[in-house]
Order: sequence, then C-alpha cells, then structure tokens
Amino acid sequence: MGPAIRVRDLRHSYSGKAPALGGVSFEVQPGEVFGLLGPNGGGKTTLSRVLCTLLKPDEGTATVDGADVAADPDRVRRAIGVVFQAESLDKHLTVRENLRHQGHLYGLCGSSLDARIDELLLKFGLADRAGDRVKNLSGGLKRRAELAKSLLHSPKVLLMDEPTTGVDPGARQEFWTHIFALREKEKITVLVTTHLMEEAERCDRVAILDRGRLVAIGAPSELKSEIGGEMVLVETSEPERLAGQIAERFKVSPEIVDGTIRVEWPKGHSFIPALVEAFPGKIRSVRLSQPSLEDVFIHRTRHGFWQAARE
Repeated sequence: MGPAIRVRDLRHSYSGKAPALGGVSFEVQPGEVFGLLGPNGGGKTTLSRVLCTLLKPDEGTATVDGADVAADPDRVRRAIGVVFQAESLDKHLTVRENLRHQGHLYGLCGSSLDARIDELLLKFGLADRAGDRVKNLSGGLKRRAELAKSLLHSPKVLLMDEPTTGVDPGARQEFWTHIFALREKEKITVLVTTHLMEEAERCDRVAILDRGRLVAIGAPSELKSEIGGEMVLVETSEPERLAGQIAERFKVSPEIVDGTIRVEWPKGHSFIPALVEAFPGKIRSVRLSQPSLEDVFIHRTRHGFWQAARE
C-alpha cells in the first residue's frame, strides 16, 4: 500500500509575490494524523488548496489516494473530505438540510442517505440539533456539523484547514477527540493545517513550513529532542547588550526573538541562579520552559514564529 498523500517538489507563486510554495516534498501514510504547522503566510493554506484540487501548482506533483490532483481531480474529490477554515454551511438551513444537500452532490439519496445522516448526527452529538438552523448553533457545534458534512461520502482522506479557528478551548478539545476516534475506528487519514502549537503536538507527525519551504518534519517528540536542553527565557531592557555578555560569560550562543533572550541549557533550573547572580539588576524576569515546537521553528529558521507571520 502506497502513501495516502505524496507531495513532490511542489511549487506555486502568486503574481508579484514571493513563492507561496518553494519546492515542498513529504508523504503521509494511511491512517496517520499529519500536521502542517506554520505562521500565517507560511504556505499551509496554499498547499491545502492544491491537495483539495482548488489550485493547480506551477511545478511538482501531488497525489491523494494514488490520484494526481492536477491530472485526475474528480477521483481526488471522491477520495477526500474537506473542512475549510471558512464556514461552508448554509446558515439559513438546518443541520439535516445541510447534510442532505451535501449528500446529493455525491450522488447519495433516499434511505441510504438518511441512514448515513442519522449515523453522523449521532456520532457527533448532533441528533437533538438536527432541526436547528445553523445560524443558531454555537461555534463548536458548527465545527462538528462541518466535520459530519465532510464525512458523508466516507472519504479515505480528511483535509482540514485551520479547523478550530474561532472556537473556545473546550470545543477545540472535543473536536480533536472526534478526530482521533475517526482515526481509530475508521482508519481515515487526516491532514490538518494549523498555526496552533498545541494542535500540532497532537499529531503523529508534523511538517513545519516557513515562507513556503519545509524546514522540519517528524514526530513532535523527535523534533523537540533536537533542542539541546531546557529553554531559559530572559527579559531585559537591553537584550542585544545582555545577550553578548551572556555569550561571553557562559560560552553559549543566545538568540534574541521578539526582544526576549533565549538560551538552551541542559539543566536550565541550575543555570538560572548563576545567570541572575552574574548580572544583578540587568534582568527584568527569567522563565524556564521545556522545548516546544516553537523552539524547533526558531532553531531551524533563526527567527520567531510570530515574527514570520508579520513579515
């Protein structure tokens, strides 16, 4: 069995702008929950649009369930379910009416469609809200309805672009519970784009994008292991000057990201007292954190995650 998704040297540019995708390659295995993590403008949504056949790449190839997204888009569309970042439900129709119309688009009808709708409504806790108009639902319920809609035709691959945008943390947790239940029970392959670190941490593997290029790929724990210790984060009024003094005193290579000095140290808790004692009055605050995917991003790109989003 081949990969569920295969991307090879994918490139795309929008007129007059820097490349949105600059030669991206990776594979997603069947049954995998795979994350595309990156700041806004990193290339996530462009890649997602290519995979769901809404955008043809300038160069390179991409296949989903063995079908080429450019040469055989109809086959790809039958194989995928899509949860878009923007709401795609008709807010003036009921939940059931939205699902019925989606089923008709895939040639489903009659009792088999009704049975499938009832199955999904029950699965996602929407049975008692089936007759409610979408405009009256909470954000979390709308996302559950979007998920049910994307699964009506039993796709092999689920593509989700920033699926929990605008929902509260409780609804986000609930949404991910449904995703992993789908993976375990139905063996569906999931690709999710996100700029949220905590969502990327949930994935089996994650690819980190920056300015259209793949800068890291692997299991979250594997990627974080490349950080050489704990992270010591120092706030000061003169970050450039203090970073130089720290480098000279402790023979390390501090980085300054968004005005904060970042130092990797094997046992950060033992380093902090020595650091504070060495520079009395110069440190406003100091924090200790375990390595995160944001640290991996900074380690690979030499600039901040949110700094990249602004540029």
